[in-house]
Amino acid sequence: MNKILLIISAIIVGTIFWVGSTFYSAYQPKAMTLQGEIDAQTYNISSKVAGRVSQVAVKKGDIVKVGDFIFSIKSDEVKAKLKQAIASKDAAKAVKDKADKGARKEEIAAAYNQYKKADAAQKLMETTYKRIKKLYDQGVVSEQKHDEILTKYQASKFTTNAAKQLYIMAKEGAREEDKKAALAKEEIYAGKVDEVNAYIKELNIYSFHNGEVSSILIHEGELAPTGFPIVTITDMSDSWARFAIREDLLSQFKKGTKFNLKIPALSDKSYEFEVSYISVMGSFATWKAPQAGKGFDMKSFEVHMRPTKPIKDLRVGMSTLIEL
Repeated sequence: MNKILLIISAIIVGTIFWVGSTFYSAYQPKAMTLQGEIDAQTYNISSKVAGRVSQVAVKKGDIVKVGDFIFSIKSDEVKAKLKQAIASKDAAKAVKDKADKGARKEEIAAAYNQYKKADAAQKLMETTYKRIKKLYDQGVVSEQKHDEILTKYQASKFTTNAAKQLYIMAKEGAREEDKKAALAKEEIYAGKVDEVNAYIKELNIYSFHNGEVSSILIHEGELAPTGFPIVTITDMSDSWARFAIREDLLSQFKKGTKFNLKIPALSDKSYEFEVSYISVMGSFATWKAPQAGKGFDMKSFEVHMRPTKPIKDLRVGMSTLIEL
């Protein structure tokens, strides 16, 4: 009898314990699971020169390193501009050389002869004027004739002086200001040549970063505008998990805080991540209150977490799970 009572008592106590445990568990707050996804830094490889893509040397999934050839652009316009720039530079150099060397010997001799010719004519007019003036003073020559010869004599002096100045200019060469202007013009066109050569170097494009080719936006034979990305590479060594966190949970996601995240696409084990970036999202990500007057609207914040160690086979777009 006592044995039966003990069994019944044990059953009752066990039932009470089970019921109590069940109710306790039922009223405990349940773990919240948040889902994010893996993102990584991408780089766009483009050209400064507009033209037709003549070759794309990579395909999606290729691993490229700094300095690897990616694509080339064909641009006949750039080559034509180079010819124009070189021709302009040569013309400017010729002008500069002429200014530096001054007039040729033949030009100087011609200017000297013109000066001597004018000087001889002036001396003749001076002698003629002196004769006419004596006759005019004696009343033999009219005043009209005197004035005509005086005017010609004065004009001959101006002609002689002008010829002399032209001879001096030819002998001395170009002015210093003209030489500086010619030099500056030559440098301007030399800069034009360097500029076009710089564009020509941009016809063959090489990778400036390590990564994996994730997209090819323009293919061989297609036209590429200036600065438009032709190939995009992704650097998985610079990756992070991105979450949208409601602001009432944000206190748990301070910068530097570490979490264990699961990545279902890789395995069931957890990977350690650390919060590195927090920023408010746009109004489109606001959580609305269920009913007006009950609760309040809550903003969402974009939170980035970076893995504390490299994760093998990690890919952009993989889901990440965290339990709070």
